[in-house]
Amino acid sequence: MDITLSTCFIAVDDHDKAIAFYRDVLGLEVRADVGFEGMRWVTVGSPAQPDVSLVLEPPAADPSTSPADKQALAELMAKGLLRGVIFTTEDCDATFERISGAGAEVLQEPMDQPYGVRDCAFRDPAGNLLRFNQPLGKPGK
Repeated sequence: MDITLSTCFIAVDDHDKAIAFYRDVLGLEVRADVGFEGMRWVTVGSPAQPDVSLVLEPPAADPSTSPADKQALAELMAKGLLRGVIFTTEDCDATFERISGAGAEVLQEPMDQPYGVRDCAFRDPAGNLLRFNQPLGKPGK
């Protein structure tokens, strides 16, 4: 049985800021921008992975979310505790320079990890954790 990943979801509180970050800073392409019943979903992805998408969705996309749960989700998102994404890069240091140079909040500068990657970490405009891994022994290190 072959199982492959097609779509992941990450909560954002401002789609325009998210698009500017994911498209203009990270270089992902916008594949869809859909509005429905007052909500918006934006699908982005790497041109190198046409079959894998990241959907930028409202933090309470389920219409049955209670007001208390919406408040709790907003508080968790503000703390950066909802979701995280790990990207692979060929050159962690160059990726770090590009993203930090664009003003993203740095959580960790590039460093070699004992589990075989060199990585760095940022928060996106909504506070989500984003890590960028370069397998050790690959070009760029």
